[in-house]
Amino acid sequence: MKKDSIILGSGLVGSMLAVYLIRNGYDVKVFERRMDMRQQNMSAGKSINLALSDRGLNALKGIGLDEKAKEIAIPMYGRMMHANDGAQTYQAYGKDKQAINSISRGLLNAMMMDEAEKNKVEIIFNSRCTGVDLKENCVFIEDEKGKQSQHKASLVFGADGAFSALRHQMMMNDRFDYHQYYQAHGYKELEITPDTNGKHRLEKNALHIWPRGGYMLIALPNLDGSFTVTLFFPYEGKHSFEALDSEKKVEEFFLNVFPDAVPLMPNLTKDFFSNPTGSLVTVKCFPWTMQNRFMLIGDAAHAIVPFYGQGMNCGFEDCFVLNQLIEKHHHQWELIMPEYEKLRKPAGDAIADLAVSNFIEMRDRVADPSFLLRKKIERNFSDKYPDKWMPLYSMVTFSDIPYNEAKLKGEQQERVMDEIMKGDDIEDCWDSPEVENKILQLIA
Repeated sequence: MKKDSIILGSGLVGSMLAVYLIRNGYDVKVFERRMDMRQQNMSAGKSINLALSDRGLNALKGIGLDEKAKEIAIPMYGRMMHANDGAQTYQAYGKDKQAINSISRGLLNAMMMDEAEKNKVEIIFNSRCTGVDLKENCVFIEDEKGKQSQHKASLVFGADGAFSALRHQMMMNDRFDYHQYYQAHGYKELEITPDTNGKHRLEKNALHIWPRGGYMLIALPNLDGSFTVTLFFPYEGKHSFEALDSEKKVEEFFLNVFPDAVPLMPNLTKDFFSNPTGSLVTVKCFPWTMQNRFMLIGDAAHAIVPFYGQGMNCGFEDCFVLNQLIEKHHHQWELIMPEYEKLRKPAGDAIADLAVSNFIEMRDRVADPSFLLRKKIERNFSDKYPDKWMPLYSMVTFSDIPYNEAKLKGEQQERVMDEIMKGDDIEDCWDSPEVENKILQLIA
């Protein structure tokens, strides 16, 4: 096979894939429908802050960018819960200073596009894919002036996001499964500004959560001393975007529900009405490949909601696994593509489901005393028996255990903890030898 390829999309996954392919000896041409983000000011309100964790760092290490990424990231070692009365409760994410990293999507994407171009990848901006001929390996492109062109390559990759043009074309084929569903919640980005010295006004090495049952506010730190704040909120209902239709209603609602956050957000009402309301979609589909020449990767194959912070990390892991398969099968795509989707499809489905369930945990459960006790018992047992118990969050965030295996193991551990929490005096004896022995018996 001739080693030429086309990638649709120069986002995070498309840029990483381009670097991996070109370093494997492929000619790579990338078509991006938007203008070059490096030559414009990134508009606020259009993307959720990203949490870079072990899977993503591992994939970045494969192209030599992990340390450079860390330089523009802020480690978050745990979550800080903000109660309605202003009380704060901290929960560490892992042990031994394990952290997820708050990072700017724009800065990371620009870094990766620079790396791709440095490796002689050609990125053509303002070039929208209007169709794909699956028989002729031909991609149809329209530029910003409406000029049409055709481009052929031996391999075509759809890294063009949740509304992928390549996937749309693949859907026209028989026996292509496709599921798309939205959350009843949307999101809106707001901002906590730096203090007068340009410093963070909250603990900067934590992800801040204001859980309110049914909705929540979160804040992730930025390098300039600010926090990107995101409100996850129903579209309709008593407490909803629909209901907050005036500055007065927004101010009253935030003062009542998030009182300690309001003094930190001087531009609250301006941001609320000027920044767009984003939707939260999950996409599942299959197959991810066709004819051993076309492949979906990243959000094009498995768009997920952001509540496990794994969308980018999962897409990066797609690239890392694909690179391993290229080496394993010596560029034989008739072997690479079937194994790629066999490995990654179950993982993509699993993290999609886990992300939805983690939304419920973040907004409803993290402030519940019973839930906090449950987590304390888990952590205590895991510290003593790390070979027998790894919390689900750690399996997802701080390991390379396939998401589907982590989900299955997490469900088994959940059933064990359900039994443990039935104990009448569990609040008093949670760290007793009796509880420890019962867990050992249940997992045996």
